[in-house]
Amino acid sequence: MRRIGFVVNPIAGMGGRVGLKGTDGKVEEALERGAKRRAPSRARDALVALADTTEDIELLTYGGVMGTDQARTVGFDPVVVGDPAGDGTSAADTREAVAAFIDRGVDLILFVGGDGTAVDVAQRVEDAAESVPILGVPAGVKVYSEVFGVSPEAAGHIAGAFETTESAEVNDIDEDEYRDGEVKTELRALATVPAAEQRQSSKQLGGGSVEGIAEGFAEEVTRGTTYVLAPGSTVGAVADALGVEGTALGVDVYRDGELVVTDGAAEDILGALGDENVIVVSPIGGQGFIFGRGNQQISPAVIREAAVEIVASRRKLDDIGVLRVDTGDSDLDESLRGWQRVRVGRHERRLMEVV
Repeated sequence: MRRIGFVVNPIAGMGGRVGLKGTDGKVEEALERGAKRRAPSRARDALVALADTTEDIELLTYGGVMGTDQARTVGFDPVVVGDPAGDGTSAADTREAVAAFIDRGVDLILFVGGDGTAVDVAQRVEDAAESVPILGVPAGVKVYSEVFGVSPEAAGHIAGAFETTESAEVNDIDEDEYRDGEVKTELRALATVPAAEQRQSSKQLGGGSVEGIAEGFAEEVTRGTTYVLAPGSTVGAVADALGVEGTALGVDVYRDGELVVTDGAAEDILGALGDENVIVVSPIGGQGFIFGRGNQQISPAVIREAAVEIVASRRKLDDIGVLRVDTGDSDLDESLRGWQRVRVGRHERRLMEVV
């Protein structure tokens, strides 16, 4: 019988769709912008996959929206180890949940959140001088750490089937700097994690010039077409080649020589689309994600209305091997899988598989 402690950060990822690039200290603003909770549904997806993988599970949860609600919804009868301290939830509640799981001798702590949640979980395990494995269900805007499954379903399968463990990095960034266009990852902890191919790598930056990519793209831009420019330095070079000042870590919309949306939220982007639309996106180095990491503003509704143009250096593609998607919509993810052409130079393309 495998004992798994399961805890959810219910506000994780709320800032993504509405363009806040994170939720730390921004919950009220996210709600004012119409943000919806995405962590609970991703928690349920992970638990369904866990139940499909094995029935030999004892699930321990924290109360209410921090795990118990989702577990009962999908058919588990969990052992509830505690409840949030107040009307809302906090990082302190996450740490209390982890401490309770450790006291009860769990074999794995499965958490739902982003890098901030990963830090809370990993540091609480370190404080207890324990080597309990942890595993993340990706639900945050920032998911740079190695401790996450590549999708909620992958995390659930790993949790139910892993046999060995290894060490992995827990990284986080300063969200205020991130909103200002600076990405500075900091190693915050080392954690024991399940060894599995379906666990993501830490974010690494691809090298090499992207000038040829950007110039080639700019030459092929057509009037009347709407271009959704995703975050990242490669797409930033495309914006420069188009003669506009893009938002380094936000999503902009370009049409006919100008930006019609700057640093837009999902609804802004959707409202700016025209008859012909193209999303310009570059995979995250070291991970391969083209959707679902740092660009949640490009929602499933937006993706369904557009063609996708992937741009990346050869070195980055060599490093990642495959491309990945995690839009939060399983049908859309499935439709995006398969072989895709990636612009790697002024005119050159390379086939890469989305898995």
